[in-house]
Amino acid sequence: MTGKIFHMKGKAKGRPGENLHRFASYLLDDRYGFYVQDYFTELLRIERKRTERSKKPFLLVLLNASELAWTERDRLFRDMAAVLFSSTREIDIKGWYKQDSVVGVLFTELSGVGESADLARSNILRKLRTSLSEAIERRYLDRVSISSHVFPEDGEIVESNLPDSNLYPDLLSKKGPGRGFSLFVKRLLDLVISIVLIVLLAPLLAAIAIVVKATSKGPVFFRQERVGHFGKPFIFLKFRSMRADTDPEIHKKYIEQFICQDRANKGNVADLAADGKKAVYKMTNDPRVTRVGRFLRKTSLDELPQLFNVVKGDMSLVGPRPPIPYECERYDLWHRRRILEIKPGITGLWQVKGRSSTSFDEMVRLDLKYALEWSLWLDLSILLKTIPAVLSAKGAY
Repeated sequence: MTGKIFHMKGKAKGRPGENLHRFASYLLDDRYGFYVQDYFTELLRIERKRTERSKKPFLLVLLNASELAWTERDRLFRDMAAVLFSSTREIDIKGWYKQDSVVGVLFTELSGVGESADLARSNILRKLRTSLSEAIERRYLDRVSISSHVFPEDGEIVESNLPDSNLYPDLLSKKGPGRGFSLFVKRLLDLVISIVLIVLLAPLLAAIAIVVKATSKGPVFFRQERVGHFGKPFIFLKFRSMRADTDPEIHKKYIEQFICQDRANKGNVADLAADGKKAVYKMTNDPRVTRVGRFLRKTSLDELPQLFNVVKGDMSLVGPRPPIPYECERYDLWHRRRILEIKPGITGLWQVKGRSSTSFDEMVRLDLKYALEWSLWLDLSILLKTIPAVLSAKGAY
């Protein structure tokens, strides 16, 4: 039973050596010596966080034996375990990626990044295949698929290159007792509240649309590609608050400066705002914004069309703000977790604790705090706090 390691109660009795052996029995499969699935998944999560700090990549190798009959797997896994424990380093982690079906091996701290990481992967796979072929009958080995996955992945998290889901089994599963049901309730509340608000606010939505259309040339809605949960792109809606012929490069350069601000504060002062002040997430005097648009932004009325994004399922009422693809290109490794761990939303901890006056790193930490501590009660609390935050207009530009 893979979940038993998280439900040990009371204090272990007996001599220290016996206690250690008893505890290890909860973490290791007593047949082959692999870590059980839940613990291996946790070690993979920890290794990702270690790599975020150290910038030293690791390699996950998966050996999938699901095509073999259950009666054939015992001998295969015994031979496979013998090979893995004799041909890998002590610091490399062997465990069940999928219990009794897929074995995972974490080769930690590869020699470098870029081409050197690819070279290390090639060498590891070549040696591993050779060792396995010498110990396992070909009729079995031919039905074992071997895949490899380097973290961090190459490229940005955009439409053409989504993150490698094999590296995030913890994020793609329903973790914790009752969490799956809570997520279902969250989605149900998103739908009900959004639909009710759209119906109740229909006259206001229509009035804003008429004013936007009458006061400036261009469409009523501003449509923009954003990066959603786990890197999935979607079209983000707002009431248009800027002139239709604006140059996106102005905002792109500003956002790049804003994201780099904390790094600049650590030494590269050239990336600070020109006036030496701390930059904010939105430009305080954006020349592209219309007079009506400035009012819509100050009152957050320009955000109302995102209720349709919530109904569609691209967003939630509460969650991190969805980034623009060019923002992700500037992300540090640990920043990416804000779009990997939970669905984006209209409001969140960032909006009720400073809004646009918060630094980028502070914003990401609030997003990660929300993902870690998420509950239905936290969502309700944020929704209630959003009302006075919007009315105060603090940090809204």
